[in-house]
Amino acid sequence: MDGYKLWYLGSDRRRNVVGILVDKELRGQVVEIKRVNDRLLTIKLVIGGYTLNVCSVYAPQVELDGEEKKQFWEALDEVVRGMPSFKKIVVRGDFNGHIRVVSGGYSDVHRGYGFGERNDEEVALLDFARAFGLVVVNSRFLKKEDHLVTFQSIIDKTQIDFLLLWKGDRVLCKDCKAILGESLLT
Repeated sequence: MDGYKLWYLGSDRRRNVVGILVDKELRGQVVEIKRVNDRLLTIKLVIGGYTLNVCSVYAPQVELDGEEKKQFWEALDEVVRGMPSFKKIVVRGDFNGHIRVVSGGYSDVHRGYGFGERNDEEVALLDFARAFGLVVVNSRFLKKEDHLVTFQSIIDKTQIDFLLLWKGDRVLCKDCKAILGESLLT
């Protein structure tokens, strides 16, 4: 569509769909696509001699059973564990949770600029980031509320989409904000 390329994975029987839309100028740089499951998709791009691994995730909703959540985290764990720390990686997506306004014991992975109250799903995200030496980069920038909120309904608004990088690569992200109705932008 208009030169953009969309890779996605989903099924008619499931509501989960995960995808990555690549700009027309970068689509020729994609050298590998891995459709892990209907919640996790990765692509590898080679840009200017550097390899960039992009993981797009769609975490199970809060109300789903623990087994599905366990399978999601195990699959993501396997993907990230398979990435050497000297390779560039971006993990982005809908983690269906809230990291909270303050870091609350997670200052090594969360800079303190979040939205809402923390829930169990985001404790899992913050623990995951810590275990793999990742940081939540969109918690590093002070933003207006409308650039933090990534989901809004008539009764609620929340920040559920996050962007993670290796700690050593966090300086590569100069800014990060959400545009409601769009995806996470950097």
